[in-house]
Amino acid sequence: MVTETDKASSAVVLFSGGQDSTTCLAWALARYPRVHTVGFDYGQRHHVELDCRQRVREAVAERFPDWGERLGEDHLLDLTSLGRISDTSLTRERAIHMQQNGLPDTFVPGRNLLFLTYAAALAWRLQARYLVTGVCETDFSGYPDCRDDTIKALQVALNLGMDSRFVLHTPLMWRDKAQTWALAEALGGDPLVELIVSHTHTCYLGDRAHYHDWGYGCGTCPACELRAEGWARYLIGS
Repeated sequence: MVTETDKASSAVVLFSGGQDSTTCLAWALARYPRVHTVGFDYGQRHHVELDCRQRVREAVAERFPDWGERLGEDHLLDLTSLGRISDTSLTRERAIHMQQNGLPDTFVPGRNLLFLTYAAALAWRLQARYLVTGVCETDFSGYPDCRDDTIKALQVALNLGMDSRFVLHTPLMWRDKAQTWALAEALGGDPLVELIVSHTHTCYLGDRAHYHDWGYGCGTCPACELRAEGWARYLIGS
């Protein structure tokens, strides 16, 4: 039975089914009595990540029964309008390249701002206080909506606009990918690391045909390269 106290101390994790959001899900499950998940269909090229979400949730609940008891509802929200108005290599079939403004064209303008706003609206209905997202300013592609300043400003705006006291947690903000792998190990040991390797999806091109020691992916897109490099550094340090 979920009590009113549990609701007030519940969390909503922005959950894509990738390495970072799965680590954040474990982080939240280790802390809060009830943890809900929310994902977004925004017309992403790597739409296969949405298929991985449920498999990851099921694997977490099966392999970690204590966490499974805390795992709440999952919500998949339709934000395909974002994909229609975006002109990026994550929402169009084209080669990934750097833009003149110094950002890779995998940057989807407004994505994390919308994600967190929708997540906060959901949390308001669920009476959950904590929002957990895997954005990071250490190993990232320079996306401005992943920066700590952006998240802090958004927390203020959401609380003012909804007259609430949401807390936005970013467990990975100052961790590189090797440290993210290490955090997963600290939270759930080798079983969680193996789950992340075998079940999560990161590849921008949606490749689930090629399997590496760090997981599935094309191995050449920026997301795969970052994950593989972090895995290699994690193994050296572990």
